[in-house]
Amino acid sequence: MKKSNYIIKAVSYIGLFLFTLAVVSCSSDDPGSDPNPTPTPTPDPKPNPTAFPGPTYADNYTSISSWGSRAQWNLANVHDPSVEKSGEYYYMYQTDASYGNAHDGHGHFPYRRSKDLVTWEYMGSAMATIPAWVKDSLNNKRARMVPALPPIENPRYGYWAPYVKKVGSKFRLYYSIVVDEPIVGADFSTSWSERAFIGLAESDDLATNVWEDKGMVVCSEPDGVKPYSFSGARNWENAYFKFNAIDPTFVETPEGEQYLIYGSWHSGIASLKLNPATGKPNQLKTLADYGTRIASRSATSRWQASEGPEMIYNPETQYYYLFLAYDGLDVPYNTRVCRSKSITGPFLGINGANVTNGADCWPMLTHPYGFNNHTGWVGFAHCSVFQNPDTKQWYYASQARLPKDVPGINASNAVMMGHVRAIKWTEDGWPVVDAERYAAVPATTITEASFIGTWEQITMNYQYAVIQKSVTIYLTADKKVSGAVTGTWSYDSTAKTLTVNGIKCKVSDAWDWEAATRKVTISYSGLTAAGLPVWGKKVN
Repeated sequence: MKKSNYIIKAVSYIGLFLFTLAVVSCSSDDPGSDPNPTPTPTPDPKPNPTAFPGPTYADNYTSISSWGSRAQWNLANVHDPSVEKSGEYYYMYQTDASYGNAHDGHGHFPYRRSKDLVTWEYMGSAMATIPAWVKDSLNNKRARMVPALPPIENPRYGYWAPYVKKVGSKFRLYYSIVVDEPIVGADFSTSWSERAFIGLAESDDLATNVWEDKGMVVCSEPDGVKPYSFSGARNWENAYFKFNAIDPTFVETPEGEQYLIYGSWHSGIASLKLNPATGKPNQLKTLADYGTRIASRSATSRWQASEGPEMIYNPETQYYYLFLAYDGLDVPYNTRVCRSKSITGPFLGINGANVTNGADCWPMLTHPYGFNNHTGWVGFAHCSVFQNPDTKQWYYASQARLPKDVPGINASNAVMMGHVRAIKWTEDGWPVVDAERYAAVPATTITEASFIGTWEQITMNYQYAVIQKSVTIYLTADKKVSGAVTGTWSYDSTAKTLTVNGIKCKVSDAWDWEAATRKVTISYSGLTAAGLPVWGKKVN
């Protein structure tokens, strides 16, 4: 209906209503008036609001994976993301990785931006060419070895896991560059690989993509315990370097102290104190200057499956949270978290175990999983945890991969999709990530009646490389749970907490990404007492 016609019709209704009201008022004093007056007409109902226009892009993006289609990527080809807000945009930086290596030849540390965390625009790369200091530092280190080693004239490099953060008036980009060469020999059959480096660049404004390189921050350094060459089969426990200088993250204490947290496999995760003015350590003269171990899967192992540290300080809980990626990145990758009141630890799990001293880290936040009507996601870790500076809402972002050997998709496990999810906090101060990816679904009033219906629930046991599948359950008006899981449920609307069989879960308005036609729904996410994630979404 055109707006002008609607106004004319509404005015006619108002006039008719007033006339009818006058007739009815007079009739109360007039016994001879019409006993059946003309009823007040009902205006046309307002049109139904337009359905929420949530994301519709396909999870299998292979048809648009080429460089020429990058304008359509959105969150396709994301790996090891780091996110920071500048002005009206969020900026996401990442490892050089893409399906079919589509990014090759187009710079390093790709980045994209978004105003709403849902629709992302691919922007290009943050680094055009390798900084000269990397090769110089590498060959200076080799020249000082005993015996001295010859320079590597044309090293091969990998560009991994950058981290972006606003510090004061500057944006810092800590980045990892690995030297993909054996220390000695022509291949890796008798030698460990060369060292990795973490560098620093600074910018005044992420929108400009103008970076000033500040050089080396730290590098992998041997502790003299193991040799760099070997014979026979490789023993991973004989890793040459103590800490692997990749996967940087940064945290500033409320008192203004600054730390770089880094590490991957090898001897664990290190904490390195920085000079706030430079963003670098004051010196790198002794092994102790390269950092102190704050997390490890084993106090004695030199090769352990943990990496991708991310640390935040939450002023609401007054804890430092250390997020870790466990196991191999292709399929079994899963996210863990521990916490400490002190930046230097000890970091403890939900069970009180000391992760700094080598205990396994719990709770687990993500794991290979699958809701119905979808292949599921694997390789789901190495996260960025960031906050909307205005609303103070926390978010989780990482890659997740399609499983291996999905019919009809060549090299399906190389399909890497960026996942952004809202973080909720349990009543005892642990983070949980939403069961569904973030889609900016408008908030609604969720009541007890909202939960009555059919649900899919996943209780994620830790099973190496095994997708945890959903089961169907029913929540009924009598507060009973039936189906694949039985028990009871209740809802605290003030805390937005659904309790299912004693497990308290945070509730969210959500987007059903797996439905044949995607739609708005509600979801929940919680933790068992042992620190296993429980996810649910309403399907009917």
